[in-house]
Amino acid sequence: MRRHALVAFAVTLLPGVVRAQTPAAPLQQFVAVSAPLVALNHVRVVDGTGAAPAEDQTILLSGDKIQAVGRFGAVAVPAGAQVLDLTGHTVIPGMVGLHDHSYYGAAGWLSAFSPFTAPRLYLASGVTTTRTTGSRAPYEELNLSKAIERGASLGPRMFITGPYITGGPGNTGMMVQVDTPEEARRVVRYWSEEGVTWFKAYNQISRAALGAAIQEAHAHGVKVTAHLCSVGYREAVALGIDALEHGLMANYEYYPGKQPDVCPSTPPMDWTTVDVNGPAVQATFKDMVSHNVAMTSTLAVYECFVPNRPPLDQRILDAMYPDVRTGYLTSRARIAEGTGSIAAAAFRRAQDYEVAFVKAGGVGAAGVDPTGNGGAPPGFGDQRNFEILVESGFTAVQVVQIMSANGAKVLGAFDRFGSVTAGKLADLVVIKGNPVATPADIRNVTIVFKGGVGYDSAKLLQSVAGTLGVR
Repeated sequence: MRRHALVAFAVTLLPGVVRAQTPAAPLQQFVAVSAPLVALNHVRVVDGTGAAPAEDQTILLSGDKIQAVGRFGAVAVPAGAQVLDLTGHTVIPGMVGLHDHSYYGAAGWLSAFSPFTAPRLYLASGVTTTRTTGSRAPYEELNLSKAIERGASLGPRMFITGPYITGGPGNTGMMVQVDTPEEARRVVRYWSEEGVTWFKAYNQISRAALGAAIQEAHAHGVKVTAHLCSVGYREAVALGIDALEHGLMANYEYYPGKQPDVCPSTPPMDWTTVDVNGPAVQATFKDMVSHNVAMTSTLAVYECFVPNRPPLDQRILDAMYPDVRTGYLTSRARIAEGTGSIAAAAFRRAQDYEVAFVKAGGVGAAGVDPTGNGGAPPGFGDQRNFEILVESGFTAVQVVQIMSANGAKVLGAFDRFGSVTAGKLADLVVIKGNPVATPADIRNVTIVFKGGVGYDSAKLLQSVAGTLGVR
């Protein structure tokens, strides 16, 4: 039997096909594709596994799953399928944002929970799964996730993190301050039972409290990541942490004279003195790799504090609420003058740190962290991460893997999504152009499939124009 006949046989008899769930009627205007069977023809596929791009492919979708992927002409397309000729387009897996808050912060503007704008920006930009990685309002995020699941709201599927857990001083007012191991256990126990699947420790936590939080979380089948300072990466790994956030600029174990359980502030750390190939850094990486501790890159938010970076993106300005736009542009001008800025050389060292981690065998993932001065918003900042990581020294194929498959692996969900593979959820990003050759093409998203439903990116963006930064 010929290959295409075999594929057709599988299409006909595949059991357990789940029809893609379309959103509620008022949201149908954002759906571009929702047929039970869909064929994407003549696409370039970067599948997220690290394999080289495959040209002139057909991706066959059945219900909410990818049914077949193969050379055009080798995959039989059943009669009645909706066929899209996507010549000149690239398909990558839906991005998995591992530091993608559902609130947004900007210079001079109070961070606001954004249940309308943020999820639509993520989805429109190609992010089909997020981990919130620190919540200002866990109940709001749990409810938002449920609304998206049942089709009442639009957005990515969400893995919800509990409230930030920190020690004092330095509590920003939105975090839970734990000063003893038992306080840490109590917080973790409560929110684990409420349904969160991750916790994020923050920069003033003590080793004793962090260790207790990790132990309690693991007892409930929940994981812990952290934005650290008072505790070093190697100390956190020894305590059993599951992941770490932000890369170099949250690891103060290289600070000269670092004291246990103290987040140093003066003098400021000179990140350019850190040798990413030296014994101290390589020891950090060895510990992380041997304990399977992933690291989330959030270079897009750090880049905003480097003078004259990133390039101004009109899409971002158009999305911003007018007062937020003014605040961002004012902050950007001050940073260009050197006020509160990160030196370009320090940012470059942070990039090198992440490349060195992956070269050492580490699992790198990515997220945007839409805070700071507001220049790295939901979704758009994830796309910018792609460009920065390529600039850092990764190949575009590696970056696709970092931003999709690796994120799914960290979440323990790579069997469900994270690559363009038959049998997995149909989470796909259709991009006009070729981001492998031209990284900036990552911005040219046309259709985003989540669970087999294709959403119109342009319509989603238009629906939130001028609202970024307000509830």
